[in-house]
Amino acid sequence: MIIKDIKKDVIGTSKEVFAKDNQWISRRMLLKDEGMGFSFHETIIKANTKTHIHYKNHLEAVYCVSGDGKIEDLKTGEIHNIYDGVMYALNNNDEHYLYGGNVDMRLICVFNPPLTGTENHDENGVYPLVN
Repeated sequence: MIIKDIKKDVIGTSKEVFAKDNQWISRRMLLKDEGMGFSFHETIIKANTKTHIHYKNHLEAVYCVSGDGKIEDLKTGEIHNIYDGVMYALNNNDEHYLYGGNVDMRLICVFNPPLTGTENHDENGVYPLVN
């Protein structure tokens, strides 16, 4: 059994990863080395930000638990509102923009394959596949 306390085990450690341009904070609670086959994160999207994301190597499911924002599908141009209670899944490695709303948005995220913990977006919005 794995038990984690975000305040004691993640925040302020190497498992709390900050975006290069300070648009988000990823608190990585469960990682590849723990052998679950997925990773589990709390992500804070800062208010009034825009992040380009294109997970070519990962699938992600995201559930909003507070705040608000928008996601823009770059293939279709569709824009969807995100708020407490909304889930979205990037089941086709969907390239998108993620916008923070008027207040910080708190998201719970699952990645497959799991992240190792060191990943940050490259210039194309991609997390590298780390073995």
